[in-house]
Formats: sequence, structure tokens, C-alpha cells
Amino acid sequence: MLKNRIKWTVSVLATAMALSACQPKQKEPEQPQAASAAVVENDALKLKGDTEKLALNLPECDGNSCPEVSVERLSTNQPFIDELIDREILKQLNQILDVAPEEAVKAEQRTAASESLPASQAEAKMPLPKQQLEQQLKPFVAALLSMDSELKQLSSSHQISVMVKPKILNSEGALVTVVLNSSSYLGGAHGSSAQQYYNFDLEKKKLIPLGQVLQAGKQPALDKLAHEAFKLWVVDSKLAGSVDEYEQAWKFKLSENYYLGKDGLILQYAEYEIGPYVVGLPRLTIPYSQLQGILKKEYLPASEQPASEPKIEKAQS
Repeated sequence: MLKNRIKWTVSVLATAMALSACQPKQKEPEQPQAASAAVVENDALKLKGDTEKLALNLPECDGNSCPEVSVERLSTNQPFIDELIDREILKQLNQILDVAPEEAVKAEQRTAASESLPASQAEAKMPLPKQQLEQQLKPFVAALLSMDSELKQLSSSHQISVMVKPKILNSEGALVTVVLNSSSYLGGAHGSSAQQYYNFDLEKKKLIPLGQVLQAGKQPALDKLAHEAFKLWVVDSKLAGSVDEYEQAWKFKLSENYYLGKDGLILQYAEYEIGPYVVGLPRLTIPYSQLQGILKKEYLPASEQPASEPKIEKAQS
């Protein structure tokens, strides 16, 4: 009886093992490679990052008349943008401080020398972009400190200051935008400020000037719209008895400094460009509704893009 029971148990086990061996193996779940690739591609068409403050090594100073210098650079997932903005920071500082050309050239030569090293040496000696820009800023900091010393020798209690800071304005879309803000006070009646916009196509990895967002031959049409916006600004701001009177002193001009805002094309002007110091940094806004047929379709918001032509289908016979 016991032998029969053992034989029966072994028979059941053997049958179960045979059946399990015949079952098809389940496939391992596939990795979502396509989804990962889409995420990477999507990130490549976005501008992600922040600013980082540069170490300028100013001498110690006590009191309310110590010079103030603050320079920040952009650090993003788009190195070509960071490099361009770094160069623009140097240009802006040169406009503010008027550093001797040879000093600026020396800073550029130091950078070029490190870039020309063999790959093995370059890896060891090439500074990070932040460190490289800090080195290039030394002539400008020296110029500011020299100016501060001269003012103090004249018994001036003025506190001179310089600030340059980029900011991401639009991080995705047909164009991403970075604005470079700067301000300075170097003694005198008042300070100065500026805003410069940079618009990039991330697919082409290039800076896009105003002319390239317009349809072919539409520059005169934009010029006319901008002039009308200028006239309205003059009247609304009560800058003169009439637009003609105002334009005797401040002629209209089309600014190349632009960005695509929420409500329209923004044209930014510098101090003294189309008005006296009191008007600050004027800007003109041209609504997208007026830019149909002037801006290229890809730069118009979806709500403002012209409707597609209706399709006419033949009736089924």
C-alpha cells in the first residue's frame, strides 16, 4: 500500500514538471527606449539652467562708498548659448568701463592659448567656463577700482557700481530668449541701464536676428507698424505738443533689439535712442493680430496663425 502511494506521488510530480516545461516562457518587459529618446530630444529643445555669480576678488573695503560689482553668467544645457552670452557680458562691460583695447585683447589671448593646447594638456589646464570668464574680467575690475580711486582723490563720496546679469525669458518654443540686464553708476548726475535680448533657434543652434523672423520683403511693413506704435507712445506719454515736434529732436528708428512676448512683438530701445533720459528704456509692442502676413507662421502663436484652407471633397457617386 505504501509503495503504491509513493508511485502515485512520483507520477504526479513528473506530470507537473512535464507540463511546466511545455509552457512558453514569458518575454521580459522591453525597456521604454523610444520614450527615453523622446524625453532626451524634448530636453534638447528646451533651455534649462540658471545663473552663477562670478568671484571677482575685490579688495576689502569698509564704509558706504565702497565700489559694488556684481557679474553673473549663464550656465545651461546649451553650451553655445552660454558661450555667446559670456562674450556679450564682456562687450557690455567694455561699453560701461571703456577698458583699453590691449587689455581686453590680452584676456582673449589667454583664452585662445588654452584652447590651442593638445587635448591631453587642455584637459589638465583648460579652466571651466566660469573660471575662464573670471580671468577675462580682471582688466575690467582693475579699471573700476582705478576709477574709484580717482573719485576718492577728488574727495567724492559717490559709490560707483556695476551690475550685469543674464536671465532666461523664454525657455521653449520656436525661439528661446535670454535677456542681458546691466546697470552702472560711475559718478555724475545719474546712472545708466540697458536690456539686450538674444533669441535662439535650438534646432539650428544659432542666434536669430529680427530680419529672419519676418517673411520675405516685409521689413517695410513692420517699419510702418512700429512707427505707428512710436507715434502712439509719444502721444500717450505726453512727450511733446505733437509727434512732428517730437521727431525734430528724436527721430523714429526700427530697433533690432526684439523678443516675442505674450501679446506681440516687443521692440526694445536703449537710453537716448528714441527719447531723452527721462523716458528710460522705451519699448514698443506690436500685437500679433497686426503681424499676420509679416511674421513667419512658425513665430505666430497658435491662436494667431491663419486658418488652413478648407478642403473640398467630391461627392461619392
